[in-house]
Amino acid sequence: MDLNSVVIAVAGVAGTLGGSLLTQRGAERAKRREIELVRAQEEVRESRALRRTCYAELNRESRQFVTALNRHLHVMRERAVEDADREALDAAKGAHRDRYSEAQMIAPDAVLVTASAVNHGLNKVYGQVKRLERDEPAPGETMNTAAGEQYALWELLRTMRTAMRHDLGVAVADDD
Repeated sequence: MDLNSVVIAVAGVAGTLGGSLLTQRGAERAKRREIELVRAQEEVRESRALRRTCYAELNRESRQFVTALNRHLHVMRERAVEDADREALDAAKGAHRDRYSEAQMIAPDAVLVTASAVNHGLNKVYGQVKRLERDEPAPGETMNTAAGEQYALWELLRTMRTAMRHDLGVAVADDD
């Protein structure tokens, strides 16, 4: 056997083994990229699901708070406010506060701007209602002005809902 034959045989074996190793490494890299892509897609899905849940709860609790403010104003017109009335209003306020706090950690800035406007409006009307309840209104505060500002909150809620739906990629509709 001559030296050329040995060199050719060694090169052939090395090429075969090297080709196998390169093919295996390439397959491993492709598999890692595929796993990373699947993970990234799962993270996007999980993030969207978390935001969807947060938004649904914030929307519901904000609407409940507006409704509780309206109910409280009606009670104040019709009769003396009782502890149960105060507790119902404060429970709605607390539930909204909890959902808004959660949204502050989850929602993007575009949604937080509208959620903040809703939160500010709700707390402003709540303050008016409580001052009127104590018979210590600020200048210009009346039952009618409080009721008007409470009613105006519905438009802020629609704006917030639209921003949340846009963030989730849901077609925006003008219905309640």
